[in-house]
Amino acid sequence: MKILQVLTSHDQLGNTGRKTGFWLEEGAAPYFVFRDAGVEITLASPKGGQPPIDPKSDLAENQTAAQVRFKKDAQALKAFANTFKLADMKAEDFDTVFYTGGHGPMWDLAEDPVSIALLETFYNSGKPIALVCHSPGVLRHVKYKGEPLVKGKHVTGFTNGEETDVQLTKVVPFLVEDELLRLGAIFEKKANWQPFTITDGRLITGQNPASSTITAQALMSFVGKTKEVAA
Repeated sequence: MKILQVLTSHDQLGNTGRKTGFWLEEGAAPYFVFRDAGVEITLASPKGGQPPIDPKSDLAENQTAAQVRFKKDAQALKAFANTFKLADMKAEDFDTVFYTGGHGPMWDLAEDPVSIALLETFYNSGKPIALVCHSPGVLRHVKYKGEPLVKGKHVTGFTNGEETDVQLTKVVPFLVEDELLRLGAIFEKKANWQPFTITDGRLITGQNPASSTITAQALMSFVGKTKEVAA
């Protein structure tokens, strides 16, 4: 099995002067779910190379087992330091795609024509797509049969309440929950910071950083079942 894992290249948190990027747990945890399952992983970002890590995600209070493992894993560190350019990736070369969150994707991937076209190609070719935390917002311009891909679908993502908790409601270019609702999605959520993932057909979404592992596992389960049916 071949998975494309996509990360942001954006490192500026709006006009605050602070840094952002991808949330480390949301990069590390899915990566290890995939690698431990023997999946071939390709990491990509709009600019290629080392994607920016949100410094807040690496603070002591935000450490997770996956992050501790990541920082001691030479193979993982090398892979993340040398991501491929997203423009060079082709959906036909992979079985599925997983979008890592963090605030960064809201500025670059959400508006990136390459990312939008790639997601549409994956979905149109019958392949599942998975996105966690802020990354479901990357679907804001993605269409399926002329309509927003998320229209009428059960989805989740970083909630308005969670954005309020981190005091970035006025900083982000849009609110993930509001945007998905505007597009006609059926938005579901658990209490702030609780793990939660939804699978609706070939669309898999996770609510927040704590949902990274279960969202990656849901994707693996979906692809595995699909391959069983095909066999």
